Amino acid sequence: MSAEVEDLTVEYTDEETGEVVIKELSKEVLSKGAWPTVMFFYQDRDPKTGEFSEPKVSLRRYRKMQGTFKPQGKFKITGKAQAEAIINVLKKWYNI
Repeated sequence: MSAEVEDLTVEYTDEETGEVVIKELSKEVLSKGAWPTVMFFYQDRDPKTGEFSEPKVSLRRYRKMQGTFKPQGKFKITGKAQAEAIINVLKKWYNI
């Protein structure tokens, strides 16, 4: 695990094949401190076709323990329709 919140990533490479399995496209650190929240924009590789999926979003919460960040919780937004629904609810709740 990482010692700096900026170094956290969802990108993952299979050690046996050297192939990128999860490709991080972008990230935003939403909060810092002992309990940071990071939003990742990423794609997974389909093991059957080798093609990357449509982009997804993962919100992840970490806890700093003994100098490193350990994952504590996560939520995945799996598509554009779900993202739009979440945006609409947030706009309604916050009168945006």
